[in-house]
Amino acid sequence: MGQQVFVFSAAFLGSAVEATEALTIVLAVGLTRGWRAPLLGTVAALVSLAVLVILFGQLIVTRVPDSALKLVVGTLLLLFGIRWLHRAVLRSAGVAAKHDEERAYQQTVAQLQGEAEKTDWVGFILALKGVFLEGLEVVFIVIGVGGTGHGLPVAVAGGLAAAVVVAATGVVIRKPLARVPENTLKYGVGVILTSLGTFWAAEGMGASWPGDFVSIGGLVIIYFLASRLAITLIRRPALA
Repeated sequence: MGQQVFVFSAAFLGSAVEATEALTIVLAVGLTRGWRAPLLGTVAALVSLAVLVILFGQLIVTRVPDSALKLVVGTLLLLFGIRWLHRAVLRSAGVAAKHDEERAYQQTVAQLQGEAEKTDWVGFILALKGVFLEGLEVVFIVIGVGGTGHGLPVAVAGGLAAAVVVAATGVVIRKPLARVPENTLKYGVGVILTSLGTFWAAEGMGASWPGDFVSIGGLVIIYFLASRLAITLIRRPALA
């Protein structure tokens, strides 16, 4: 039960971050150029992603040996999590600028205003590209988090729940979710994915963890403390 809750939570949080970024693009297109083109682009992207999950998700889980699956998925998940954690550390230390959904929204609006007003393909392509690329990361997170230990249905449920919550919020407020603590979420998910990737990659190489899945909690603490130390070491002093 505890493992399923962990898998669901990791898939939900990671998917929510990517869904928020996709929503920003769709809102910018819809509020600037009308909703028909971006909605069609969104549907096309979601259908493509669903096909990928159905074809490759089940193929990987059912055909690849468990040890090889844990090694490959764990390694990829570890690299993916470290990338998020690295960015979060730099942003928390003031070395890199934090991601701003409001600014991303304004940039997309500016891009649309520079195009011909009667070209619906611009909105369609922007929405398709944005949702598909962000959705690819969601697919990777879902398969990576749930692809071992028969947790794929739980991970898929977490990803779908995140998409529904973010989409429903966007429909209600019709504004970029600028107040969502996205950088904090990426920090937390980066720690979780890195810990999960370490756990499964080591198991794929034949290692045995004390307490089995409970060991991930210890890895989370270790990576969190290491990241806080890194932030302290590289933090830039605030300007007077």
